Amino acid sequence: MVLVKSFTDLLSGYGTVFFTGVPDSLLKSFCAFLTDNYNENSHIIAVNEGAAIALAAGYHLATEKIPLVYMQNSGIGNAVNPLLSLTDSDVYSIPMVLLVGWRGEPGTKDEPQHIKQGKVTCSLFDSMGIPYLILSKNEDEIKKQIEDCYTYIKKNNSPFALIVQKDTFSPYTLSSGKEETNSYAQMTREEAIEEILLSSSPQDVFISTTGMASRELFELRKKHNMGHNRDFLTVGSMGHASSLALSIALNKPELSVTCIDGDGAVLMHLGSLAAIGERKPINLRHIVINNGAHDSVGGQPTIAQSIDLCGIARSAGYEKAVSVKTKEELRSFLSDYKSDKSKLLFLEIIVRKGNRNDLGRPDTNPLDNKKNFMLFLKEGKT
Repeated sequence: MVLVKSFTDLLSGYGTVFFTGVPDSLLKSFCAFLTDNYNENSHIIAVNEGAAIALAAGYHLATEKIPLVYMQNSGIGNAVNPLLSLTDSDVYSIPMVLLVGWRGEPGTKDEPQHIKQGKVTCSLFDSMGIPYLILSKNEDEIKKQIEDCYTYIKKNNSPFALIVQKDTFSPYTLSSGKEETNSYAQMTREEAIEEILLSSSPQDVFISTTGMASRELFELRKKHNMGHNRDFLTVGSMGHASSLALSIALNKPELSVTCIDGDGAVLMHLGSLAAIGERKPINLRHIVINNGAHDSVGGQPTIAQSIDLCGIARSAGYEKAVSVKTKEELRSFLSDYKSDKSKLLFLEIIVRKGNRNDLGRPDTNPLDNKKNFMLFLKEGKT
């Protein structure tokens, strides 16, 4: 394994002291080290990977230095446009290091949403003409890889990717006091989802975002002996659950549709709020569970508790936008909501970071989930 300090020291030796990206579980230790050791202008957690590429490009234009962008390989798709139409040598030829966590690496066990991305990660970089190396787990070998990386970048003024396998970096834990963004919050995410479930009609349809929320929704259905066929678990495609929910709500106006979203996910594609607000489907309620963190990939902070999400929703056209912080407030609101579903709703629920240690994973596969969900939409049966 590689010490993150040793790795960042190598990078700084070549002048790389600016970092931006979207957190990934394979890069958890790296991101934690950056949070502890770099100030807010030297390390920016971006809302999506494309924005991170643009931040890095702007940094290079302003400083002439080489930045680093980190991401999970699932985020390559968000990064493709600025990589090819902004930083490519056929356009502005902007150099940067790409540090990419390799989820779904062939031959390793991983979740279904990572399998295809893992298979095509290297070929995507081949197609884009971006050279890459699979980062060694040996520090002596890494020195040569980093040298080769910067030699290419400085010669060609264009991006170079370092692909990171599982267990490449040694564990690193954030310093005390930097982990909690909202320790004052009373509810857990799972408690909030449970309150929503128990107050819902048996015919309500749920679309849940990627990460812990979908896992907790699945577990809660089991706990309360409810079926799973009313739920679409958006296990991948972070940030797109609300658009899925919008389309379903518009095409099934007789059904009530609930989108369980996360703060990191809603920030990733914030423009989706405008599309929802413009159409105003009154059978959709958009619920954002805000713990101020990218919980499923290491708990790195988001900016969601520093901005007014309800204000943004209202400006985008949502007719009702409410924020609650306690279980009592949530129960009261959900009770009142049952008697008045005449407006497009945006509900923000402030919760604590974290999840229970024994949280399971869905034991159904995505294809069965899709089949059963579509059958419910067609027939309206549990």
